Amino acid sequence: MTTPAAASQDTDDLAAIAKGGRANTLGFVIRLVARIPFLVIATRLYGAEALGRFASALVLIEIVALICSLGEKRGLAQRLSEGAGENRAAETNLVYDGILLALAYSAVAAGVLLVFPEPMFPNGTNGVWDIWLVATIPAFAVTEILLAAQAYRFDIATTVRARAIIEPWTISIAAGVFFTIPATRESGLALAFIASIYAGLLTALWPFLRTYGLPRGWRPAPRALLAVSARAFPLVGADAIERGTRLLDIFILGLFAPPSAVGIYYAAQQIASLPQKLKTSFEPILSPVITKNLRIGNMDAIAAQVRQVGFWIIAVQLGIALVLGVPGEAVMGLWGPDYVAGTAALAFLLAAEVVASMAVVSESVLVYIARKRNLAISVGIIALQAGLTIALIEAAERFGLGKGYEAAGAAGALMIALAVSSLVKALLLKHLLGAPVSNWRWPLAHAAAAAVVVGYAFTWLPEWIELLIGVPAVLGTYALVIWRRGFDEADKVLFRKQVVPEADPELS
Repeated sequence: MTTPAAASQDTDDLAAIAKGGRANTLGFVIRLVARIPFLVIATRLYGAEALGRFASALVLIEIVALICSLGEKRGLAQRLSEGAGENRAAETNLVYDGILLALAYSAVAAGVLLVFPEPMFPNGTNGVWDIWLVATIPAFAVTEILLAAQAYRFDIATTVRARAIIEPWTISIAAGVFFTIPATRESGLALAFIASIYAGLLTALWPFLRTYGLPRGWRPAPRALLAVSARAFPLVGADAIERGTRLLDIFILGLFAPPSAVGIYYAAQQIASLPQKLKTSFEPILSPVITKNLRIGNMDAIAAQVRQVGFWIIAVQLGIALVLGVPGEAVMGLWGPDYVAGTAALAFLLAAEVVASMAVVSESVLVYIARKRNLAISVGIIALQAGLTIALIEAAERFGLGKGYEAAGAAGALMIALAVSSLVKALLLKHLLGAPVSNWRWPLAHAAAAAVVVGYAFTWLPEWIELLIGVPAVLGTYALVIWRRGFDEADKVLFRKQVVPEADPELS
């Protein structure tokens, strides 16, 4: 039986999750807007081939940096939660343990890639400065830890500033500046990316120092650091594989398709970046809540939070997918006529993120209660994706289809793999919690059907009308139906301002 105190705590948890998700969702909308100048510069000035080589290089950089962060995006919340009751100085020292380990692993990884850079550049380099992309590995890894530490204190605004404002605007402005300088023009995309990552690091560092300060009485113990590394392995594996599913397609395209096909696919992927990132909007604030409920054994609350957050994510993701996917040809045409070939890839990528929503929310719990099984499932899913991607790309080549079909094949493989992942991980979580966790509700189908009908009508009109009037019409139709038929009072808390404590008193 749920006590009044427990019910009140569950309500506070839901309000905290809603507040954090609201802030991060707004951040990703801002990020999408800020990415548009970068895409215009990259596609119009640098071209599809240069963009494709740049995208191929980022695959290994992002995966290695994620590994070097040691899964602290979620693991740090658990380590700090288990240290509840200790003083703030002890919590600060725990964070610096993670930073030290990340820097050590990053230094080794960057050194190896400097000596053996070939895996980063399957299609060659754009310029001599591209190799210095390895310098972003330590900055990226440390930024992940700093943002996770701030999220533990319910500070999501720093994540929004760093990831949604500073990084995308820096890369957009820097890409334009470096293109105007003859000496840096060829490597302009790489140099702009480096500048954006370090700008994000500085943005995260300042509030972190104000919140946690410098370490006090900190003496890193080798055995303790090794224990942290060993414990982090399942989290690292889950994070790397989850991110790898979004990058494997680019890597395989880089091996089997020309750079221009990779560039077209990357442009489609960047347009789909809002729903792709939206799935993590609730993760920084969800992790502390989950670890707290695990500590007290409140499995029913965890299942309820999974269902609630899962529905929020799929509802918003589906709306964004329809807004960008129904007028997909017009959207891809914004970057130039060559990119229209990526319309099918855009549609599959948007659908992939919708079907992935259940896997992402399920994994946010599985990484704590079934790490090894979750990791095994993830390994199987990425193997399935790799096989499907290669098969579909080779089929497109065998039948003489264009580069747009190769990109669509990679995106279709991702969609199938993520759908299987969602099904398997949801069933496992349901078994472990002993409660339903599904995020599906039939009003989602009703709202999508109405939006598609409205959007299809606008495809018969000129593209400028389709984009300027059709897009708001699709969004308005979907929002109206889902609000009236899909959202109950518990769901609508996402759109209300809640008074949420800055931190959980138990963790203070």
